[in-house]
Formats: sequence, C-alpha cells, structure tokens
Amino acid sequence: MDHDRKIGLMGGTFNPVHYGHLLIAENAYEQFQLDEVIFMPTGNSPHKDSRQILGAKERMEMLQLAIADNPHFSCSDYEVTKEGICYTYLTLQDFQKRFAQDELYFIMGADSLAYFDSWRNPQEISRLCTILAAVRDGLNINELLPIRKMLEQKYGTRIGFINTPNFSVSSHNIRQRLAGRHSIRYLVPQAVEAYLNNIYGR
Repeated sequence: MDHDRKIGLMGGTFNPVHYGHLLIAENAYEQFQLDEVIFMPTGNSPHKDSRQILGAKERMEMLQLAIADNPHFSCSDYEVTKEGICYTYLTLQDFQKRFAQDELYFIMGADSLAYFDSWRNPQEISRLCTILAAVRDGLNINELLPIRKMLEQKYGTRIGFINTPNFSVSSHNIRQRLAGRHSIRYLVPQAVEAYLNNIYGR
C-alpha cells in the first residue's frame, strides 16, 4: 500500500519544551524523510513538584512559540484535552483514522525501548506505526540492537534509530535553574525563555 505522507508524532510532557526536543524532531524529519512532525504534549501529571506550575495551556503556548518558524512542525492538543488516561495505542488508533492515507511514525527516546514490552498493547502500537528511537545521552546503538530484534520477533515492531547530537538538558533541570534564578539562555528558544521568565517573575 502506498502512503501519501509520512507523519511523525512526538509525545512528551514538554514541561518546558527545549532544544533537545527540537533537535530530536528535526533529525527525525531529516533522516527519515518525514513530511511533518506533530508535537503532542501529555495531559497534566498528578506528580508535580511544588515549583511545577506549568499546565496544559502554558505548555501548548510554549510549543507554539518554539516551532513557529518551522513549517514542518505543528502541535496537537489531542491528549491534553482528552478525558482519562491517554494510552499510546489509543492515540495512534485515533490518528490513524485522521491520517488514513498516511504512514505514522512515533518518536521517542531509545531508552524507552527497554520498557516497551510493559506498555499497554505493544502489539497494536507496532501494527499502527514505525517507532523512531532517538539515540542520545551516551547510549550505545550496539546495545540497542538486541532489544530491537526481540521486539521485531515478538510484536513485528518496526524500529528506526535517530542519530542526534547529545544535548544534555532536561525539562527538570530547566525548572531547577528557573527556581534558582539561573540563566536558561541557549537551552530553550528565545521566545520560550521570555515566556518562562514572565511566568517565574524574572
């Protein structure tokens, strides 16, 4: 079956979005000839620390600021507006209906492959999309190959590896820096930096 377009879906808390996220998405777009990457923030987590004041609205607004100058990036409020727990396989089922003629790619960190077996309905996820796993944070691709082989044999999972620069930053670290009144320049896009400084009263 021929597909019209190749659509990447990148889920995450994006609390806040930073250059590490954007680098992964851009490398996936380029290396796998995607037509579009859709950023999809997850709903509000019940496990927020006391400094974590970023709700769904703020995270969506920061994503929109971060990707405004990139024509092949977009964002979806699908999961942040959906009731209940959003399981990946259910999200993919809905997006397959929306993009019936297209091929779906699910972008995630390669470290998550080790836990994929414990996700809800991994066989259905494997049927609905190709997984693009970002190799970062010092991971060795040779150590990931046996995991890919196991998942391919068990579920028929299609897995591609995204080679991406090792950009050592996390959303948690950015929130810590903001709480300590330290600079976050060059960690997030300038518009996101201004948005966060406004939230944190800087």
